[in-house]
Amino acid sequence: MSDPKRARAVGPSTRSVHGGERDHQTSDALTTPIYQTSTFWFRDSSELREYAEGRKARDEYGRYGNPTWRAVERKLCEFEGGEEAVLFASGMCAATTTFLALLPRGAHLIVTSDCYRRTRQFISQYLTKLDIETTVIEPANNEKFEAAIRKETALFFTESPTNPYLRVIDVAESARIAHAHGISVVIDSTFASPINHRALDDGADLVLHSATKYLGGHNDLLAGAAVGSSEIIAPIREAVGVLGGVTDAHSAYLLLRGLKTLSLRMERHNSNALQVARWLESHPKIRRVWFPGLSSHPDHEVAMRQMNGFGGVVSFEVDSDLDGTIRFVDGCQLPYIAPSLGGVESLIEMPVLMSFWDVPAEERQAYGITDSLVRFACGIEDPDDLIRDLSQALESV
Repeated sequence: MSDPKRARAVGPSTRSVHGGERDHQTSDALTTPIYQTSTFWFRDSSELREYAEGRKARDEYGRYGNPTWRAVERKLCEFEGGEEAVLFASGMCAATTTFLALLPRGAHLIVTSDCYRRTRQFISQYLTKLDIETTVIEPANNEKFEAAIRKETALFFTESPTNPYLRVIDVAESARIAHAHGISVVIDSTFASPINHRALDDGADLVLHSATKYLGGHNDLLAGAAVGSSEIIAPIREAVGVLGGVTDAHSAYLLLRGLKTLSLRMERHNSNALQVARWLESHPKIRRVWFPGLSSHPDHEVAMRQMNGFGGVVSFEVDSDLDGTIRFVDGCQLPYIAPSLGGVESLIEMPVLMSFWDVPAEERQAYGITDSLVRFACGIEDPDDLIRDLSQALESV
């Protein structure tokens, strides 16, 4: 089961367990081994020549390939319906390497305003050194997207859902507009996972993941991934071999293990978040809730049409000030106060403290980061326990 087209005939849990591995085992081991080696030897110069001329597929050096992470790449292709995938040392490395590989000097990039802060930072601090100009548009606004296009525009990059307000992009419409102008569409699908949305099926050219999150699922590894056609992956794979942002065999093994339960875990993440979001929206001490599964979310209709589930992250504003919101977060007993998301444990954070405390207040406001904003990443605990915990913590507000 290594063909992405063939994989569509089976369900997501079957892909989780068997995808990318069953037809590629090199031993009788049921579990793909950890190939803990930095280099691979050749039996003779004839074999080396076959490899150099592309007539023999195998690994040579650990910066270019490893059988453990090749198995992960194959499984990700089956999940996303892509031809090729490539792993990275982190999700951030996936984004930065992709930008460097696909954007020529002097190109124009379009991104959405609601996105991961470090992505914005890379664009403003490093891509400008390559004379790359960037236009930032409101998420889910295709009129502004089309208006921002120039003849130099090479790439449209967005998360879907976005961070932290969970805006959902109409990928099919965005891809239609972009492709009419020869622009590639890159979707960071970390918050969705391939269980909830396969952006390639909707016309995206490339999907990125911080595999640290849902794909790994246990808060015990760092990794990133890109999935797409062979044509678009080729320069990215070449770039990661040069830049060196590769994952290691042990992390790849942990990621492979995590992927086997992805479908099951996402069912609970989706269910928990929807129940928590509905409960929060009805609570008098909550000012507003952002969750695509709620009819109050601005992109609810797109999410209902495009997604199979809405993920485990719920963002909301407590009806209080900074100190009151801190009392609420500190009063929670089940979720850990921590960054990240997608693991089996629930995590809670205030973006103003976790990611933006060093940013001037005016700039935080421009990003929509208020003193009362909370991001709750639901784990797979029992939902009644999560709601009881949130309820008792809100008593301190």
